Amino acid sequence: MTKATKTIRSKERDTIIQALSAGVVPRLGLPHIVVGRVGETAGLLRDIDRVADGGSAVRFVIGAYGAGKTFFAGMVRLIAHEKKCVTMHADLSPNRRIHGSGGQGRALYAEAVNNMATRNKPEGGALQSVIERLVTDAVKEAGEKSVAVETVIDQKLEPISGLQGGYDFATVLKAYWRGSEESNGSLKENAIRWLRGEYSTKTDARKDLGVRTIIDDETVYESLKSLACLVRIAGYAGLLVMFDEMANIYKLQNAQARKQNYEQILNIVNDALQGTTSGIGFVMCGTPEFLLDTRRGVFSYEALQSRLAENVFAGEGRVDFSGPVVRLQNLTPEDLLVLLSNIRAVFASGDSAKYLVPDEALTAFMMYCDRKIGESYFRTPRSTVKAFVQMLSILEQNPGTTWQGLLETVSIVPDTPDNVAEAGADGEGDELTSLRLS
Repeated sequence: MTKATKTIRSKERDTIIQALSAGVVPRLGLPHIVVGRVGETAGLLRDIDRVADGGSAVRFVIGAYGAGKTFFAGMVRLIAHEKKCVTMHADLSPNRRIHGSGGQGRALYAEAVNNMATRNKPEGGALQSVIERLVTDAVKEAGEKSVAVETVIDQKLEPISGLQGGYDFATVLKAYWRGSEESNGSLKENAIRWLRGEYSTKTDARKDLGVRTIIDDETVYESLKSLACLVRIAGYAGLLVMFDEMANIYKLQNAQARKQNYEQILNIVNDALQGTTSGIGFVMCGTPEFLLDTRRGVFSYEALQSRLAENVFAGEGRVDFSGPVVRLQNLTPEDLLVLLSNIRAVFASGDSAKYLVPDEALTAFMMYCDRKIGESYFRTPRSTVKAFVQMLSILEQNPGTTWQGLLETVSIVPDTPDNVAEAGADGEGDELTSLRLS
C-alpha cells in the first residue's frame, strides 16, 4: 500500500472521522479520502470551465442510495472553488423544493444562500464577503478614476438591473453600500436579510429598503440568476448551484406539485442547454427512480424525458459524460481498498508510523464485508466505511484490543433507502396508488 506523507490537520481529522462514523459526508478534508470517479469528475470540470467562461450548464448526478452522490458533489464544490467560482448547495426536503406555494421554494433558496461558499470561506456564509468585495473594488476604482463611488456602483450593478426582477436586487445591493458609507449596521443587515430571502412581507421590505418586492416562491430562479450576475461583478468566475436529495420531488403525493417542480426544472434545463443564462451552473443529485420512473419521476414529464434521454450508443462498457445525465459508476474493490487506506491515514493524521492496523487488516475487512453483504459492500460503500471507521475508533480508544478480535464482531448490513413514505402533504393527488384488492 502507498504510505501517506501529507500531514492532516487536527480539525480536518476530527471532522472527517465524526462525519464518516455517522454515515455522512464531511464538510472539510474531502481531498484526503477521495477515490475514483475520474470520468465523472472530468465531465463536471468541463462544466465548471464553461460557467467560468460566461456560459451555463446543468447536470443530473444519478446514483443508487449510498453510492456516493453527496460525496461526489462535495468534491465538485471544492474543484469549483479552485476555479474561483462561488458555490451554493442545499438538500431538498418536504419543506424545501424548487417550486412551492407555501414558502417551500423560498426555504430552499434561503438554505442555499446560507451555504454559499468560496475558496476562502468553504464552510458557507460567504454572501456578505462577496458583497464586501464588490463594494471594496468599487471604492478603489472610484479613487483611481477620481469619480463618485455611487457612479461606479451604479455602473457595476447595471447588468443586474437589466435582469427580470433585478432592479430591486440592485437597489438592495446599493442600500448595503450606503450602509457601509454611513456606518449604518441596521441598513446593511436589512440588505443581507433581503438577499437571503428572509423577508416574508413586501410591506416590511419597502419600509426598510425602499423596494416593492421580496424573494418568494415565484422568484427563486430569477434571484439565483441575479446572484450569478453579482458574483461575476464581484470578480468571481461564476456560480455553481447544487441541489441534493432530489428524490423528495419524486416522493410528493400531489401530482400537480410534482408537475410544477418538473416545470421549473425544465426552465433551468432549457436555459442552460440553449445558452440563455450566463455564468451559472446547476448540479442536481438524485436516485435512478427520481429520474427514470415514468409515473412519478422526471421522465413522467415528457419534455424533460426527451431532453435528458441518454446517448443511445452508450452501454456495454461505453460511457458518455458529456450529456446532462451523469450516472455515477460503481466503485471497484480496488477503489474501496484505497479509500480504507486513506481513512486509516486520517486516523493517523498522515503519519504512517501511527497506523492502527496493517495492510492485511484492510483486505481481511473487505473479505469479511463481502461474506456478510455481498458485492454491495463496494458498490454502495456507506455501511462498509461507517463500520470501518467505528472499528478503528475502538482500536484507538482501547489499546489492548486487536483488529482480528474485533473483525468477527463488526455488524454490517446493506444500505437501505430512507423511509420512502411520501414527502408531501399538499393533497392526495395519487391516492389510488396505495389501493390493494383483497
